[in-house]
Amino acid sequence: MRQVTVPVLTIDGPSGAGKGTVSRLLAKKLGWHYLDSGSIYRSLAIALLKQSVALDDIPAIVEMARAMVLEFECGDDLAVKLNGEDITAQLGLEKTGIAASIIAVLPEVRAVLLQKQQDFKQAPGLVADGRDMGTVVFPDAAYKVFLTASSEKRAERRYKQLKEKGIDANLTGLTKDIEERDRRDRERATAPLSLANGALFIDSSDMTIDAVINQVLGLVQ
Repeated sequence: MRQVTVPVLTIDGPSGAGKGTVSRLLAKKLGWHYLDSGSIYRSLAIALLKQSVALDDIPAIVEMARAMVLEFECGDDLAVKLNGEDITAQLGLEKTGIAASIIAVLPEVRAVLLQKQQDFKQAPGLVADGRDMGTVVFPDAAYKVFLTASSEKRAERRYKQLKEKGIDANLTGLTKDIEERDRRDRERATAPLSLANGALFIDSSDMTIDAVINQVLGLVQ
């Protein structure tokens, strides 16, 4: 029986580059499954914060990573359930993102979550959004994209999102947080943020979402 090859499109890049929106829209247009790897780490971060687990307690973090059950529901927006509880509203909190970035550098945690991410590869195809999708999780992916934007532009987008949700924010502080997160992601020993071999590089600083999507569709189709 001939084995069916499942195509994978990886979209990597720093926080706030628009990967989530672009990836979800592409998955809908292509009719493929969707993996938001950032939500996996953010969901684990939420679980740890709920249980007051120290972010340097590696054995406890690994145990919780193995035990957590995640469900992704992709409609117009992404909905995520952690052990049956809808945690979507908590995913975008700054404390969640900071905690997720801290635990993401731990090799033991990444090893546990690697298989959970790879299990999303199912027919007819998968769009995988993250920081190391094309370099580590799906190195043999048929299509790879690296999506980025300036730290100032990403901070402006984040500031607008928070304001629309009625959350107070400081643009200067957001810019510094993004630059610090970028530094940690680039310099971490395990799976640092980098351009995958053969990846299409896109700087979305002055591009619309539609323009980015059309450019990626040109790669896939």
